[in-house]
Amino acid sequence: MIKTGDSRRLGVPSAEARLHFDTELHEMGGGPRRRLLMVDNEPAFELSYYCGTCPLLFRRLETAREKLSLERMQERLTGALAEPDDDGVLDAFGALLPEDEYLPLLLEVEPRLVVPGKEGDYFSGEQVTTWGVDQFWGLPEYPHTPYYRTFETRVDEDAHLYEFVVPMVPPTWNERERVEEYVALMERETIPTAVAISTLDVCQPAMDRADDYFVHWGLTHFLLDGHHKMEAAATAGRPVRLLSLLTLGESLAPVEDTARVPALRAQPRSPRATG
Repeated sequence: MIKTGDSRRLGVPSAEARLHFDTELHEMGGGPRRRLLMVDNEPAFELSYYCGTCPLLFRRLETAREKLSLERMQERLTGALAEPDDDGVLDAFGALLPEDEYLPLLLEVEPRLVVPGKEGDYFSGEQVTTWGVDQFWGLPEYPHTPYYRTFETRVDEDAHLYEFVVPMVPPTWNERERVEEYVALMERETIPTAVAISTLDVCQPAMDRADDYFVHWGLTHFLLDGHHKMEAAATAGRPVRLLSLLTLGESLAPVEDTARVPALRAQPRSPRATG
């Protein structure tokens, strides 16, 4: 299931937003610019580099300690949101975000929790097949957080879309009682709604040095609300609805690529065909 609204201007000035994007030098006096997701003016995640040839990245940093859920929205989001352009929900969460053009997407996902380095990890699996391991460390990229995989599909012969849901804090920080409450709701066929700010990063290595050279489209949803819901859905093997606010200004993708996301997301799930 996917519904999409028209792109719309949301948010507040960056200095007033609880969440915003920023850049900083990787080293004093020089080095590549780090692209950061900031929460309450603290770096929460390091994101893919601007070059577009480096590997896709979301790496949790030591100062990532805050969720951004809104208590006044809890009752409304306990069940399935019907439309992506619900003004009450968009305006409430838009007040947390930096002013930008956003594409609202209402998705239904069946999350699978992945631990870095374990089975199903994108960073030690599909990413290594294209970029190989990090040439300095001799290891795959490491996101420093468990995350959820939800969907993947073919873009074309030379490109593939991967979708991720990234919690602001690890699932181990969730309250067990609340997770169990949502599991019970889902077993009664209730489908709750989570909310995320999302980016589309389109990445391709400059040179073919590994086993499968193709373009990686990374659709990454950073959870604003729904940490307990997402873990419950993964635990129970049930779907959860996800309202994604896809930032057009902060994604590493041209407008024509972000415009393709609704159609790609409506395709059947399919793994990357190799060999």
